[in-house]
Amino acid sequence: MRQLALVVSLGAGVALAAGQATTGAQTKTVSPTVKSQGVNAGGKAALIKSALAAAPADIAKDATVVDAKADGTMETLREGHNGFTCLPDNPNTPGKDPMCMDANALKWAHDWMSHAPKPTNDQPGVMYMLQGGSDISATDPWATKTEQFIESPPHWMITWAFDPKVSGLPTTPSKTGTWIMWAGTPYAHLMINQNPKPAVAKGKPF
Repeated sequence: MRQLALVVSLGAGVALAAGQATTGAQTKTVSPTVKSQGVNAGGKAALIKSALAAAPADIAKDATVVDAKADGTMETLREGHNGFTCLPDNPNTPGKDPMCMDANALKWAHDWMSHAPKPTNDQPGVMYMLQGGSDISATDPWATKTEQFIESPPHWMITWAFDPKVSGLPTTPSKTGTWIMWAGTPYAHLMINQNPKPAVAKGKPF
C-alpha cells in the first residue's frame, strides 16, 4: 500500500504520467500550480466524497476508500466489499483527479511505481477517473517533471498493454475518443474519454 501512496502523490491519470507534455489540437494544457485548497480541509467526509466521485455510483457505493498520508502510509477511511479501491483528489495537481480501481489495476499501479519491468496483473484492470485528471506525459511511464500538465476530461482506463499497430488506436492525447497512453511500453493502457453513465430514453435507463 505504500507504493499506492506514491501513485496519489504524483497525481495523475493513470493518467499519472511523464516528461514535457506534448499538446495537440484537442488537448488543453495547464500550469503545474498547486491547488490553494484541497479536500483535506473538509475532513474525512470530504475525502470520502471526493474519492467516490471517481467511479460510477454502482461501483462507488461499495468501494473501499483510502487516503495517502504525508509520511507515505495509507489510511483506510471506509471499508468496502466489491474489490474496488478509491482515492480522493490529490491537492498537488492542477485539476480534480480522484481515482477508483479494481484489484488488477491496483496491482498494475503497484508494479508501475515499483519500476517493475512489466506489470504482473494477468487480466486487464479497470480504473475510473470520472472527475478528469492531470497527466504529466503521454509517452514516459516514469517521468516526474513537466512545465505543463495535460488536462484530461472524465475518463476510465483499461490497464493492459494494447498495441497501436494491432488495434489501430492513436497514441496522441485527445479529449475525445480512445487513445493509448505510454504506447510501446509494458505499461501501455487505454484512455477512454467517456463517463460511463447509463443511457436514458424517455426518462428510463436502458
